[in-house]
Amino acid sequence: MIQRTPVRIEARNTSHLPEHGTCTAENQSWQTILSQSLSNPEQLLERLNLPAERWLEGAKSGHKLFQIRVPEPFIRRMEPGNPNDPLLRQVLPIADETVEQPGFVRDPLEENTAIQTTGLIRKYHSRALLMVTGQCAINCRYCFRRHFPYGEHKLSRDDRHQIVTALNASPEINEVILSGGDPLAVNDRLLSQWVDLLDAVPHLKRLRIHSRLPVVIPQRVCDDMLSWLDRTRLQKVLVVHVNHPAEIDQATREAFARLKQAGVTLLNQSVILKGVNDNADTLSALSEALFDAGVMPYYLHAFDPVAGAHHFDVSDAAAALLVRQMLERLPGFLVPKLVREVPGETSKTPIPVN
Repeated sequence: MIQRTPVRIEARNTSHLPEHGTCTAENQSWQTILSQSLSNPEQLLERLNLPAERWLEGAKSGHKLFQIRVPEPFIRRMEPGNPNDPLLRQVLPIADETVEQPGFVRDPLEENTAIQTTGLIRKYHSRALLMVTGQCAINCRYCFRRHFPYGEHKLSRDDRHQIVTALNASPEINEVILSGGDPLAVNDRLLSQWVDLLDAVPHLKRLRIHSRLPVVIPQRVCDDMLSWLDRTRLQKVLVVHVNHPAEIDQATREAFARLKQAGVTLLNQSVILKGVNDNADTLSALSEALFDAGVMPYYLHAFDPVAGAHHFDVSDAAAALLVRQMLERLPGFLVPKLVREVPGETSKTPIPVN
């Protein structure tokens, strides 16, 4: 297991990154950057000047269970030569992933029991989750869906029709959440078609998108994406996923600014992760960095006990202590809600911090 050293929270120098642009910009398009994502653990170690003789064997064993995928803009925010870099720790496979631990399971949220129809998950009264794709821009080692059978949930045209039929028959649903995988890994033509279908469901009020792409590939916030966002009648909420302040660079801030200008409400959800953000200094700096970038801290998720990721686990008691420390340092609106998702419950379950 990688041992943690104190986490650096200063901003990284990312002036060498290409700026955001349209999907046909002179700089690389987001699709090109996504397609060129690093997918080999040996290449990642070489890219970051880390000795293969120390890290490669464990990285290969973890990679066999859950393949590595890291886009270049995210790699550039890592510190070369530092195996404890908090961004690297989120994406580098290690041997601990191959060790089975009691209580850590393949489907920790029991989502398979909540599938209403192919691609549509109903866990809550007024919201439905639409799994647009199984593809992600980055494979986070702690992902609670790292074992999800995405191949069984590829959406055909008939599936889309069944989803819309199910939504029309459920007037209590007023919000659809685009999820995955990462829904923004899908091309804008298909996303535009989905939004048109959802627009036509009269009782829907909000479109929520859960995505890490504007963080790991800021170029994803392009003109084509903003076009369908601007066109929809639905209120737009984008929940991004940032765990550490070093993930926010100038290109990310510019992407967030474009989304806000398009009328998108920006929220963030983080996961409490051992060796990444399990200290009050880092979490407080994250909230400040998010707010400076126009994003409201929303949820701090307790770790979901997914098989292969036990080395990230932080106890609820330790997480609650961190939130109490944040409350001492920050105004209340910058302190995210500490929650756990309990299978079968009708909402997120708050974890008491007092």
